[in-house]
Amino acid sequence: MAVKKRGKGLSLYRRVPKRYAAVEPRKFIWLSLHTDSPSVADQKADVAWAQMVEAWEAKLAGDTTDADERFTAARDLAAARGFRYMRADQVAKLPTDELLKRIEAVSGPADNPDLKDAAALLGGAAEPEITITRALAQYWSLTADKVIGKSEDQLRRWKNPRIKAIKNVVAVIGDKPISAITGDDMLDFRSWWIERLEVEGLTANSANKDLTHLGDVLKTVNRLKRLGLVLPLSDLHFKEGEAKQRPPFSDSWIRDKILAPDALNGLNDEARGILLAMLNTGARPSELAALTANQIRLKDNVPHISIEPVGRQLKSTNARRVIPLCGVSLEAMRKFPSGFPRYINSGASLSATVNKYMRGAGLMETPQHTLYGLRHSFEDRMLAANIDERIRRDLMGHTLNRERYGRGASLEQLKAVLQETAL
Repeated sequence: MAVKKRGKGLSLYRRVPKRYAAVEPRKFIWLSLHTDSPSVADQKADVAWAQMVEAWEAKLAGDTTDADERFTAARDLAAARGFRYMRADQVAKLPTDELLKRIEAVSGPADNPDLKDAAALLGGAAEPEITITRALAQYWSLTADKVIGKSEDQLRRWKNPRIKAIKNVVAVIGDKPISAITGDDMLDFRSWWIERLEVEGLTANSANKDLTHLGDVLKTVNRLKRLGLVLPLSDLHFKEGEAKQRPPFSDSWIRDKILAPDALNGLNDEARGILLAMLNTGARPSELAALTANQIRLKDNVPHISIEPVGRQLKSTNARRVIPLCGVSLEAMRKFPSGFPRYINSGASLSATVNKYMRGAGLMETPQHTLYGLRHSFEDRMLAANIDERIRRDLMGHTLNRERYGRGASLEQLKAVLQETAL
């Protein structure tokens, strides 16, 4: 109900819940301020009215069947009344004067207090249990800072492993409250993974990733929601064998097979362009796929690409770099001066497309080779050419195991050393 509060200095328009509409607005404000003085009411009216509206909204928000929303509404109502929400057992331990302040702040007559006020101020609102799936839903909002700057594709790849881990554990132990997860539950989950490793021939790394992502979700919610739980998540990981390295392609294989006439004709133009751009830049496929027109600088004295956090996060601070374009990589980029729109938000799709084509076309040197091996080939060629370690690490976007002094090599210097190794 729209109400105009008449009187000197009280020309305010607000919307009052129906249950309060019977109270004459000016008297309502004065009474709530414990004054019958218009001048005093004038000075305090705006702040008081805002607090009332905030409290009304919090009460109305509590009219819901959702336990999370009811508890949030109670917490917000307590804040609107100027208090921090506390559980009933905590309220009972407060000093007498603080306890009385809370009791006096409950609206309504002593024999018929407002129940929502009482629940919010005296700790009567039951905090809902957080189940495993609810924990994941809360995890997204609690970690909003971690996704700032991520592209759509990066966000998907960040979310999916966590979604998978939660789905797996729920399938084994059920969607129970995280406070009820026991050590036996987690041993059951680990046993489930042991069976998968044996039956499906998976690596320990697959299981460990699941356990890591599960732990990340549950520990983050436990910490940031201040639940104080002792979660049985330790000593669950499997011992991993030596990490598998993606082998580099030999120079002869690249020249004779990958760069053979018509060898790449079955690939779509953009995927072929990215593959060729990798050969003499060593850039990651996702870095090339994300390039914009402003990052492809073909008209400069030294044509080059600039790897920057444009619309996405970089893998590390060292990944920000410039790389001269030489040989077949320069030719490829000249065909795509504005970038690769088909793959700008789909680096994973790019790798899957190229790997599938190369295997089908007999362009993989061994079954263990993947597209990423071209990046390793680039590094091997620099090593064989005795290129300085600082330059190699700068071009690859790797950490330098010492302090980085100065700006490093110029584009002209980088081009000079790379030209000798270019395909």
